[in-house]
Amino acid sequence: MNKVMDYYSTFDEWGRLDREPLEFQINWHYIQKYLPENGSILDNGAGPGKYAMKLAEKGFQVTLTDLTPKLVKVAENKAKELELFNQFNGFHIMDAKDLNSLKDKEFDASLMMGPMYHLQNEQDRDAAVKELYRVTKNEGVVFVAFMSRIRHALSSLLHPEMWKPNNTIDNIEEFIATGDFNHQDEGRFTGAYYFDIQEINPFMESNGFETLSVVGSSSIGSLLSKEQWDYWTKKGQAEVERLTELLKKTATDPYTLGVSSHLLYIGRKKDN
Repeated sequence: MNKVMDYYSTFDEWGRLDREPLEFQINWHYIQKYLPENGSILDNGAGPGKYAMKLAEKGFQVTLTDLTPKLVKVAENKAKELELFNQFNGFHIMDAKDLNSLKDKEFDASLMMGPMYHLQNEQDRDAAVKELYRVTKNEGVVFVAFMSRIRHALSSLLHPEMWKPNNTIDNIEEFIATGDFNHQDEGRFTGAYYFDIQEINPFMESNGFETLSVVGSSSIGSLLSKEQWDYWTKKGQAEVERLTELLKKTATDPYTLGVSSHLLYIGRKKDN
């Protein structure tokens, strides 16, 4: 986990979501659709707080947690910069597997938009989701991000030298069997776990959630090259907005989920 923390201490995650806006736009579209009208929200594993700031702008009281101290500080400074600091109940350095200072059934809704990417141990994945369940109120909605195993296998086949050791068929086959990925090159995205899409709903449901939706966070837009995006951009802002709306609509098509590198699970906590 130290390598993961080192990676995020130097990587510009806020900038990534700005450079690749489709993921954020689609996720935020569906998050807003299922959010309560008001209340207290947990952004667990929030990184620099991109989603947390939007929640604060909408008037929610937000609690932010992340494992990486630098990112928690970035989020706190960003809240001050945007004059949203008073909308936050706290900025905490905390492990998603052990939200020890948060109370049972404290939040009307909870986000976990990153921790599941880096929990390679099954017990750790269970622990994180159980903690999310514990701190969310009954009937509260949760938003949990996952990474797609089949999409990363495709990326490895398309760009093998970018995703070493997935530059041999033997290693890609092993990855497909396990979902674990540890980048061979120092400083790259590593210590990762990718889910089989068909396992996401049963995994969450076995931990007490009712499935509401699964979203492909970049929809079929993930298949467009820079040149293809440029083609539509040159047609003007109105056409780009129509394209974005189209991609939002197709994001929940179960037959295309596998083309998205990131997936958003939306579920409701069942009464216990």
